[in-house]
Amino acid sequence: MTASGIAGPRYAPYANGKFALAMGLVALDPKDWIDADDNRAAELLEKERLLAANRKAVFDALPGCEEAQREVLVLLLEHLEKYHPGLIGFEDGTVTVRETGKSYRMADFADQALDLAGRLVQEDLCLMRPGEEGYVLIAASLCFPARWLLAEKLGQPMMRIHERVSGYAEKLGRPVDRFFEHLRSDKPVQRLNWSIMDDPALFQTGGKFRTEAEAVITRENAGDRLWIRIERQTLRRLPKSGDILFTIRTFVDPLSCLETRPDLAAALRSALAEMPEGMQRYKSLPPFQDALMRYLDGLASKAA
Repeated sequence: MTASGIAGPRYAPYANGKFALAMGLVALDPKDWIDADDNRAAELLEKERLLAANRKAVFDALPGCEEAQREVLVLLLEHLEKYHPGLIGFEDGTVTVRETGKSYRMADFADQALDLAGRLVQEDLCLMRPGEEGYVLIAASLCFPARWLLAEKLGQPMMRIHERVSGYAEKLGRPVDRFFEHLRSDKPVQRLNWSIMDDPALFQTGGKFRTEAEAVITRENAGDRLWIRIERQTLRRLPKSGDILFTIRTFVDPLSCLETRPDLAAALRSALAEMPEGMQRYKSLPPFQDALMRYLDGLASKAA
């Protein structure tokens, strides 16, 4: 779990107090593609644990994308060497993660290079390829899903992947498909996504559309029983294969991180109030929504 400390969360995509179902894409400086922080060792070890326990649940790939996977790994190794020197070592075909001491022979991952790539960074990595119904998820190293199953999404186009997202088909489906078609390899982009959850675990495969009341969460303890989950997502086209790599870097902070930021508490309160009911249900907010809003009311009242 990533804790931002008392200064408040590192990212606050709700800071304008508005809720909008939008792509929200901004240009990404290539040097900022991969994000590494003090939680790197703990999160990479958690990936190792998940891969050892049930690899199929967190890594899978369709046949025929081996070359694109290798392209991702080479791109990632070059980026780390240039912009994050010291995070990994490379010698005689073996990659070593310095913080964990884990070493990997590249030859062992010749046909599943995305698996190795995912073990080197805190980001989850999803590989998309154009198909008859739009871009399809063809491979993923997905150790930190936010309430979705890789097995259900692999091989599916974007529209079907997001079919349960309230409003996606009507508002985002076609714009996303058009954007994917025109994304250039020299113009990577990023966006931020956010949710409020009652579980700080990075690996979550279920829990959407919950409505049962959470009586244990109250206004008094909401700061310690609820978490702000932020996803920093990037998109870049691979120059050789033409496939698109989608990365997800997850940050989880206790709601109490807003105690020193009443301005952000007020903005989050406003954004939640604007969120359509269908999206509230999709994000499973109803079980604790009253306690959440009352807690944020209390923090926001301290704003100047």
